[in-house]
Amino acid sequence: MCGIAGVIRIHEKGQAPHPLEAIPEAWLDVLDDGIKHRGPDGQGRFRDRATRPDGTIVDVAFVHRRLSILDHEGGHQPMVHDGERLRHDLTYQPGEEPKLAHEICPGKPLVAVVFNGCIYNQHELRTELTQQGAWFETDHSDTEVLVHGWRAWDVALLDRLDGMYAAQMWDRTTGQLGTGRDMAGEKSISWRRGQTSSIIRLYSSTPASLIALKPLPPFMDTSRVAQELASLLRSNYFGSSYLNNVFESNEHTWTIEPPTPHRNATPKDPRLSDQILLRSSAKRTRAIPKRGTRPRFTTLKKAEYSIRNSVLDRLESDVPLGVFLSGGIDSGIIAAIAKQELPELKTFTVRMPDARFDESEAAAETAKAIGTDHTTLECQPDPAGDLVHLIEQLGLPFGDSSLLPTYWLCKAAREHIKVALSGDGGDELFGGYRRHTITPVLNRWHRLLRLIPEWLLDRRSPGSRGEYLSRLAIAARHGGYPELLAIFQTPDLRRLIPSIAGERPGNQSFERVEDPLRHDFQHYLPDDLLRKTDTASMAVALEVRAPFLARELVEAALRTPLQVLMPNNERKGLLKQVARKYLPDHIVDRPKQGFAIPIGKWFRDNYGGLRQLLYDHLESADPFPGLASAGVEINMNFVRQMLREHDAAGERSINPWHGRDHSQRLYMLLVLSIWAKWLDGLQPVEPSE
Repeated sequence: MCGIAGVIRIHEKGQAPHPLEAIPEAWLDVLDDGIKHRGPDGQGRFRDRATRPDGTIVDVAFVHRRLSILDHEGGHQPMVHDGERLRHDLTYQPGEEPKLAHEICPGKPLVAVVFNGCIYNQHELRTELTQQGAWFETDHSDTEVLVHGWRAWDVALLDRLDGMYAAQMWDRTTGQLGTGRDMAGEKSISWRRGQTSSIIRLYSSTPASLIALKPLPPFMDTSRVAQELASLLRSNYFGSSYLNNVFESNEHTWTIEPPTPHRNATPKDPRLSDQILLRSSAKRTRAIPKRGTRPRFTTLKKAEYSIRNSVLDRLESDVPLGVFLSGGIDSGIIAAIAKQELPELKTFTVRMPDARFDESEAAAETAKAIGTDHTTLECQPDPAGDLVHLIEQLGLPFGDSSLLPTYWLCKAAREHIKVALSGDGGDELFGGYRRHTITPVLNRWHRLLRLIPEWLLDRRSPGSRGEYLSRLAIAARHGGYPELLAIFQTPDLRRLIPSIAGERPGNQSFERVEDPLRHDFQHYLPDDLLRKTDTASMAVALEVRAPFLARELVEAALRTPLQVLMPNNERKGLLKQVARKYLPDHIVDRPKQGFAIPIGKWFRDNYGGLRQLLYDHLESADPFPGLASAGVEINMNFVRQMLREHDAAGERSINPWHGRDHSQRLYMLLVLSIWAKWLDGLQPVEPSE
């Protein structure tokens, strides 16, 4: 588990400056500063240059920060192999004289890798590669598997990996850089374009480090900012963002840069100047499986076998390992299986500062039933300070408030362990949300549901029946299933940003989603939940592994018909059958609670300074610097109305129209303001000629 960053710069024939001018060391310093929190155990850099057959010259540089989990002695990165042996002499430390690999080691078929994550089937791959003639120098470094795997299989390596990873592979022979990530999106890598005449791409585990290199003004394409902001305020999803010129691939694909020229293309072909393509001879995209195809879960035994194997595969560690335990069945199953393999297994939960959202007693009961060495952690939250720290460290206006309790759990657990297993993915793969069971009703009866007068319903509490029916009616009237997940649903979004045209009126804009689990796996899981886990855990250099996201388990679950996963429309029905083999019935049947904080209440009573932070930002002279100059006007009258309504909703009243809870909407606006002001205060290092 690490932080990685890289730069590739492509020059036309005869136009390449010195490598240290093409990619200044100052750029690498900025990238390194943005990822250093992810890896306190080691660091390194690598540089190389290659000339391609068409005359183009390619410069590449890697930056790495290591969190050492496996093979402390042998797993140093960047890892470079010259075709015969590993070459530690081709890397250097920050502050040292940069080493240029093409001058020290010319003519060799170098492969170099920077890698963030863990390859769980590395031992099987080592055996296969050794049989093919590969010679491994490290004892059990999974990074070396990528080096030899790339030589043996090129981008087809994608088809063989079971793990969580973001990786970059430099292949000097072809003069190309391969970038890929795991299927679920546990580990992501962001990128952006440089603003120069030559082609530059910059990559990083943390968007903030890329933004720090971005020239002002902060917005790339003002014609798209309003729509991009609207998408963010709806869903909190970042796949590509014209807000800050930072992008992220949401596909499980190895991309290759620069692309191999088309047969009839010339080096100056404009198609090659600003586009990431795949080698036509080696394209590898692992598509999301379809329901009903094989192999799938057809029996309880097969489901249990797959889950059990995925847990056992994730127990290898050279550092202390434990399990995050909540009151739910996902983490309970994982802990029970792990306990059978590790008799001294430690489990952890955190005591939340609000009893209504505290699962520590339920987790302790589960731990007792399993027999683990359980610890209830006491967190020391600083909500206002922690929120500002996390948003600025990430560099994105991430609007999921459960980021805070996840961070507190990781911070407290890091004092005891360096690796934790979590239950992420169980709800998305096995149907754990109420919206998963209501979707067929929404699809069938949306013409009637849209007639519900939501303005007559009680919207004073975020979890009330009135609020849920209101959201359902608005979803039926506008966007369908995606609207159920929206932070700002269409009517509120139109009031907040009047320039947004929004969807077409009425039934025409309804989006029928037949498979909500697949939708959540492709969007909600990677762009919200896994980003939250990665941000919170890597802020304290803790590795979090998710057994439910094992490749074979994921593919089998996504192929299994919904009626098998949720028999009789029971949420997580199949998973509950598995759980009963490991946990008592009263734990399996315990109502789902979720990992959350009472953010709305804290906004009212100023817990941890959150109310003061909220008002300091939203009532400042310029709450969202940069948006107005990009052509986006936020309706501050509506923002002030939300503040008043939210306070009123906390007052005693028998009037269901007295106020309205705006917890998550105000939180989203707060993080947007924190981010915009951080961005406005940056003094970026510009990628110039």
